[in-house]
Amino acid sequence: MKSKGIVLVVDDDHAHRTMLRTLLTGWGYAIVEADDGDTAIEKVHEEPFDLILMDIRMIRVSGLEALHRIKAFNPAIPIIIMTAYSSVETAVEALKKGAYDYLTKPLDFDELRLAMERAADHRQLREENRLLRESLGTQFDRQNIIGRSDTVAKLLETAALVAPSDATVLITGESGTGKELIAGAIHFNSPRKEGPFVKINCAAITETLLESELFGHERGAFTGANRRKEGRFRQADGGSLFLDEISEMSLAMQAKLLRVLQEREITRVGGEDVIKVDVRVITATNKDLMQEIETGRFREDLFYRLNVVTLNVPPLRERKEDVPLLAQHFLMVFAEKNHKKIKGFTPQAMDRLLKYEWPGNIRELMNAVERGVVLSRSEYLDEHDLPLITKYEPFGNVIPGDLPLEEVEKATILKTLELTQGNKSEAARRLGITRRTLHKKLRKYGVM
Repeated sequence: MKSKGIVLVVDDDHAHRTMLRTLLTGWGYAIVEADDGDTAIEKVHEEPFDLILMDIRMIRVSGLEALHRIKAFNPAIPIIIMTAYSSVETAVEALKKGAYDYLTKPLDFDELRLAMERAADHRQLREENRLLRESLGTQFDRQNIIGRSDTVAKLLETAALVAPSDATVLITGESGTGKELIAGAIHFNSPRKEGPFVKINCAAITETLLESELFGHERGAFTGANRRKEGRFRQADGGSLFLDEISEMSLAMQAKLLRVLQEREITRVGGEDVIKVDVRVITATNKDLMQEIETGRFREDLFYRLNVVTLNVPPLRERKEDVPLLAQHFLMVFAEKNHKKIKGFTPQAMDRLLKYEWPGNIRELMNAVERGVVLSRSEYLDEHDLPLITKYEPFGNVIPGDLPLEEVEKATILKTLELTQGNKSEAARRLGITRRTLHKKLRKYGVM
């Protein structure tokens, strides 16, 4: 007979665990036992469960404390609380901490069976949606920054302090961590929130065009300049300008940006008029700017001008407790977008999300959930709906020692392009370089 699922039975009463093992095995469940809350927490971190039956009164770690810590780790696991000490207060506290249901000892077997069958529908996700709404409803407008981890709380606390000022902010962090969202949150919580929030990716625009994009140009300034154009600084006047991937700006452009930050004025390309601008500048980079300074690729004086306040956005692997909230949020967004009636994740799917390292950070999680939603045929995403990207070796498990470094690099780039089906933006992200750098290397190796 096919198992109905794996149930973790947590009770310090050996006789009661034995009774439940016999009963549930007869109903078709596979059983794992724990004699205390601390053991239960360890087991949940080791393997996924379809359901947890847990006593409240235990010696080392109580059922309520274990419930809180388990739900913080994997909220997709439904937990039914058992207790011989029935009281309204205890029941309410257990339900507030995320328990699916509450049963009193001695157990009514029919009631237990019905509760377990209902729990299989994952109705506890309603509680997670409530928590999600609460997390977005704080005084500081998060601008869709989702998370309740300590690292995110500290990041937003600093952002809330710096937002009302006019200080220049440098946001650092790996690609895909949500640096643009942090920049937006700073702007929309500042006195400039009614003004424009203008964004530009310095790596996406060629060096020759970047000056025109930032400062504007006069008619006839260069071939194709058929009319006067206002640059991003003028567009952002009275608001904020977000310069993403600032490390990709050339040294010549860095010098011009430094002058604008010092003088608060610009001159259009091909023009002579000096134009005053009132713009707060927020920048972001996924590189170590001190290292870029040491190698001569970034101006030290510009760094100190930008580095009035630095906010570091942690990678997703360092804030795993936020994965369930983020995943559920993306699931709801993409289910609505694709007209799918998907309610949530199976415990096994959530366990896989929690144990994955997320080299592409939040962007990769979002893409994985979207793909799962599009391809899923059931009400809950299963682990098979989440074919997560794994690391690879371009030469198998061994990199040949007799190949020049350039050949190894070329082979790695070509293999990455093969895995991304020719998507250069995705290939550049996986390789940890910009799209512009990837294009340069492809031209260098004569494959473009």
